Amino acid sequence: MTRQLSIRPTPAGLVPRTAMVMAAGIGKRMRPLTATRPKPLVSVAGKPLIDHVFDRLVAAGVERAVVNVHYLADQLEAHLRDRFPEIEIVISDERDQLLETGGGLVKARPLLGDAPVLVVNSDNLWVDGPVDAIRLLASRWNEAAMDALLLMVPLARAHNHQGQGDFHLGADGRITGRRRPGRVAPFSYTGLQILHPRIIADAPEGAFSTNLFWDRAIAAGRAYGQVHQGLWFDVGTPRAIPQTELILADG
Repeated sequence: MTRQLSIRPTPAGLVPRTAMVMAAGIGKRMRPLTATRPKPLVSVAGKPLIDHVFDRLVAAGVERAVVNVHYLADQLEAHLRDRFPEIEIVISDERDQLLETGGGLVKARPLLGDAPVLVVNSDNLWVDGPVDAIRLLASRWNEAAMDALLLMVPLARAHNHQGQGDFHLGADGRITGRRRPGRVAPFSYTGLQILHPRIIADAPEGAFSTNLFWDRAIAAGRAYGQVHQGLWFDVGTPRAIPQTELILADG
């Protein structure tokens, strides 16, 4: 059972009450480890990836987490049941159709409330810098000016990442553009962001990417980035796991 959300604004600096944890993906790049378990349950540094995420949510004071599920959903639900009593966990069920990140947000929209929401990929793994990364993001949030605030990492510090960067940022943190074909962009998205639910609107049916909402926010000048001050790891393949664990062990 889920309770009706009360509507309250999220002042700047206050961590969003609700998080959306993206956990429905099939994890093709992580095969064969995902042949019999969902990617969020793949273990890195002694515990499942999704547990790393929930540890961060608990530490930041998040009260409620909406988790979307699709691939091997029963396993994931069983794992989360009673595991993190500090957070109310609500399931957004995508068993019938995998909806990707944008479609997943649309499906979960009735569960999210009307205040800004923390959205985090369940396979995200980061180490905080001088300040808790979630609290850092919240401290930068400006509801009057922003619809999306993405945590970025400089491409040179994106451990295990094979991409060429995602975004360009202005001096004020505004996202000024995306990486152009054949070029490199200086910042990569980490899988952690604050979104205002008002942008989850006028969406197509079925599966689509959050890029649709980001592009609207960028065009309106309402998409910003915050540079992560700690470590971040792209743990997308089996090979990345020992590489990540080696760096963590040295830290």
